[in-house]
Amino acid sequence: MVKAVVADEVRIKAFEDGVASSGVLRSQVGLVVGKLSASSDRALVYSLLPTPPTDAGEPACSLRAAAPSAGKAKSKGGKGGAGASSDAPPTLQFDVDWVAEHARQASRMLLGGMSVIGIYIWSSEGSFKATPSAVLSQVIRVVSQSVPWYGSDFDERLLLHLSYSPRRWACRICEMASGSLRPCDFKYSKLLASLQTFRCTYNFETRLTVVQAEPFKKVISKAISHLTKEVQNAKALIDGDLFSDDMTITSEGPHEVDLLVPFKNNLPAGEGVAGLLLFAGSVSALAYLGPKESISEAISDLKVDIIASLRSRLDIILDEADDDSTTNDMENSASQKVTQVNFHELREPYSFSFPRRILIPWLAGSYICDYLQQSETTKDAMERCKEVISLETEVENSILEPETASSTVTLESFWDVVPGASSRARAGPSLKDVRPEQATGSGRTQGNSFSILAALFVLLVALLVGFMFAFPAKSKT
Repeated sequence: MVKAVVADEVRIKAFEDGVASSGVLRSQVGLVVGKLSASSDRALVYSLLPTPPTDAGEPACSLRAAAPSAGKAKSKGGKGGAGASSDAPPTLQFDVDWVAEHARQASRMLLGGMSVIGIYIWSSEGSFKATPSAVLSQVIRVVSQSVPWYGSDFDERLLLHLSYSPRRWACRICEMASGSLRPCDFKYSKLLASLQTFRCTYNFETRLTVVQAEPFKKVISKAISHLTKEVQNAKALIDGDLFSDDMTITSEGPHEVDLLVPFKNNLPAGEGVAGLLLFAGSVSALAYLGPKESISEAISDLKVDIIASLRSRLDIILDEADDDSTTNDMENSASQKVTQVNFHELREPYSFSFPRRILIPWLAGSYICDYLQQSETTKDAMERCKEVISLETEVENSILEPETASSTVTLESFWDVVPGASSRARAGPSLKDVRPEQATGSGRTQGNSFSILAALFVLLVALLVGFMFAFPAKSKT
């Protein structure tokens, strides 16, 4: 249960000064990036991300004039005067789906220990209070549903309100189950400057059987789920020392983490097997640990970052395939071709690459990430970050590319999995496909038969000789 919210003083006050100095905005909505700490009753706020305008150029949050009350909408002869308007402040209205889409894309770019934990609103005090709490709770709920939370059971999200008339902050906690909003303490601290960095390179290789009726998404999701169990059960080495609950770290870091995964068990093949999936590669993962948090949280966040990264790459492939299907540009789309693979029709191994992760400098030495398809460059990533994260500084020359090779998925047909069978076994080889050693196969068979007869002959001779030596000995006695 969150009892207090602690925000980074430098970052949040700089944001407040920036949005106030614009002098134009009367309302704004955006995302709260931080962490709901499992080892304390605090929520940490690292940054605020304004939701960009929609594709039509409309703001995600706007003001709607309050409808005149029945008592004031009187006729000309009435005491209230002609068409007297309401003095009530305008209410806030939101493009909820657009805010949720912003949250979904922003969450892909955040590393371990950072996530979208709520929304903020910039408006007057009157407009905020005039907006029904059910409307505010609905925005928070939809945003929360669009952001994956792996291995977390937090049922609370944040609602920060920055009022410009009068100018002050207010914080509320939204209970996701009931939608109720309750006030919460809000204070500042130096968070970003005190973050500890943990990083890990997770190398993996998994093989799973593929069933004929399984679509692309289900097959890859099954492989990622298998890796999830592997990562969750892994032991951790921190700077070469085996992690324990009473472990303390005195060095500033960054800290290197190695995951010791258990031995892999062969999975049952099941029925209706169409082929084999080989999923191999590496994930460069990072996690940030806030002040007064336990080291076990850093290890947990690092593991979550690995799995979230793999799932984000799958989502990118699926999103691109959906976009291509709407634009009828299927011929040039690798993602579209991949998602339409029919496993039971494969006769040759089929391989494709996952998007590659890159790290982009962000705040106080921390990083965000993005993913590059084979046809993309770092400039494409920078454009996305400027829109989604409001990245202002030019840091293209400082981008890190820790994953030199892309993770690959290879699908092999059933006929490549069965020992002694080939992918063209059903059709049978043609004459020009027969190799010289295949042409002499009958000769090898005859040679094998001769060898068996020779062995039997030698065995028979040995038995006769043994009998001849044993019989005279018995007759003398």
